[in-house]
Formats: sequence, C-alpha cells, structure tokens
Amino acid sequence: MTGVDWRSHYPFEGRKFPQPAGMMNYVDAGAGRPILFVHGNPTWSFYWRAALTALQGSHRVIAPDHLGCGLSDKPQDWTYLLGDHIDNLERLVLALDLRDITLVVHDWGGAIGLGVATRHPDRFRDFVITNTGAFRAPHIPLRIAVCRTPLLGELAVRGLNGFAGAAVYMATERGLAPEARAGLLAPYDTWAHRIATHRFVLDIPMSPAHPSWDTLVAIEEGLPALVNHPMRLVWGERDWCFTPWFRKEFERRFPAARSFPLADVGHYVMEDAPAELVRHIAEQAQ
Repeated sequence: MTGVDWRSHYPFEGRKFPQPAGMMNYVDAGAGRPILFVHGNPTWSFYWRAALTALQGSHRVIAPDHLGCGLSDKPQDWTYLLGDHIDNLERLVLALDLRDITLVVHDWGGAIGLGVATRHPDRFRDFVITNTGAFRAPHIPLRIAVCRTPLLGELAVRGLNGFAGAAVYMATERGLAPEARAGLLAPYDTWAHRIATHRFVLDIPMSPAHPSWDTLVAIEEGLPALVNHPMRLVWGERDWCFTPWFRKEFERRFPAARSFPLADVGHYVMEDAPAELVRHIAEQAQ
C-alpha cells in the first residue's frame, strides 16, 4: 500500500530492549499505574494505537512488539516458541519493574501475557481479555491448519503473505481503513520479515509431542493463581478463530469475570470496536 499514511496514526517513539536473540521494540508512554498491552499474530503494537493514544494521559501504557514482529528484530535462527516469547516479556516486565499492572491481551498475547502473570501474580492487578486462549483447545481452524502444511504453508505465509495479508480482511467484520491495513502489514514486507508470522502458526500445540505443549499446560495449570484478580472478557463474537467457545471457557475458569460479548465484531476487536474496547480498558484500569 505505497503512499498510504499509516505513521501519523502511530505517533509513538519506539524504545529498544535487548533480548538474548535481538532487540525488542516497545512503546512506553504516559505516567501513572501501568497498562501492559500484549499483541498476537500477525499484529504488532500498532494494533493498540487507539488505546495507547486515549489512555496515555491517565496511565503509563506499555506495548511491546514480540521478536519477529512489528519494529523488533526478526532473527532468522531463533526458536519462536511460546516459552521463549514468555521469557522475553517477563524480562521486559522485570527490567521496567512494572507492578499493579492492568494486562490487556489479544490472540497469542493471551498465552504470552498470562504466561508471565502466572509466574508473577503479585505484579498484576487485573485483566482485560480479548479473543484469545491460554489453555488447550479441542481443534484448530481449517484456515490455520492449511498454513501449517509443510512447504506449501511456508510458501503461502512467507512468500505470498497469505496470513497477515488475509487477516486484514478475514479478521474484521466492520472493515479496515486503508491506513489501518497499511500499518498492520508494514513490518511484514519480505520473506525474512514474515518469519514470526509463520512460526506462530507452527507453534500452536495440538498434541503432547509438540515442543510448546508443556508450556501451554503449565500456563493452564497456573491460571487458578489469577482467579481472584478482576477480569473483563471483551469478545468479538464473529471471530472464526477464537470463537465464543474460548470466551465461555474463560468464564468457566474465572466465574467472577465480567463478560461483554460484541455481537457484530470479529477477531480484530481493537480495529472493529476501538471506542468500546478503550472504554472497557479505562473502566477496568480505574
């Protein structure tokens, strides 16, 4: 999308945090009690731009880009496993000494962010959970399973940008403005820059033989440590990936959670319903 101005919609100065495999980019703006935003695949901190802009006047807002994503380094020889993404986020949280955190997560950010929270429940005050999972699921959507096909999946995802490129249409119900599509896709412009997009797809653990299975089980088993933390579930009900089944599973595991299904919203909740989601985050983080 040459010529489309997306940068004016993301007016944040990136900071760099050294990780063992490369430099992690992150937004750190405002002051006050921290709100930590953790994105999924194939987005990056640009996805949170409306919330960062709206809330930086009242809170400290932090939004990292996972390695391989956004403006972070994209090492070609790293593991890209769930446990290593959790380790990276944990190092950032500890280095910034974040406490009394409101955690906002989406997609793979749920497993990564809640993975850190289960390790350090005392650092987290409350949660806003959107269209994600942090536990084993019974099946994988066909559209994602196809992207895991040997050789053809990598060609589609890394060669044709068939995952991120399709998501800007298939993950939204209300449609995206050209600058939103351009911004979401900007970091994923070459085969090398799409490595994390593909590795995230491959890293969905569906059997005990998968290298991230035990990590996901550990997160799932650690969730009871968070059950007394206030939680909001803000869910795009038209999501074909993290369907309402996932919302109901969170409700089962967190009976005190407040649930807010959004009937005409897809997977990209922050894109389809920015005003609604920002309002929920602001109310939760008061």
